[in-house]
Amino acid sequence: MRNRKETIIRSILLENYQSYYRLALCYVHQEADAMDIVQEGAYKAMLRAGSLKEERFAGTWVYRIMINTAKDYLNKYRRECELTEDICADRKETDMDMDLKEAVDKLPIQEKTLIILRFYEDKPLAEIAEIMQENLSTVKSRLYRTLEKLRKELK
Repeated sequence: MRNRKETIIRSILLENYQSYYRLALCYVHQEADAMDIVQEGAYKAMLRAGSLKEERFAGTWVYRIMINTAKDYLNKYRRECELTEDICADRKETDMDMDLKEAVDKLPIQEKTLIILRFYEDKPLAEIAEIMQENLSTVKSRLYRTLEKLRKELK
């Protein structure tokens, strides 16, 4: 049973590596740190593969591990993380882009995660609810409030 779960997790990690990397990069803004987060998250996922309860949720399970690994990294190395060029957007930043990125970086971690999943990773709200282990209506209302907060910050 464990070998089957490990195989599924390994396959998901390989298929979604770029997505996990972009996610981590949105949190830390440094390529090397993002790669470390993905490597650590992959290690944790493989190590805990046996604790996966339902194989059909393996994708969201790994995503949660990656998010939690990024959050742990931020908490541990918050002072060391510098604001660098925004590779998440894959384009030159304008002043507005920089203001938006700074506003998102100031958000509490739950709200920042919501914005990253929705707008950087283009995840549907239902999948975000699964990843964050919350009701869909909670995710929708939190997203609305977070967007309002960002609009006020950017004015």
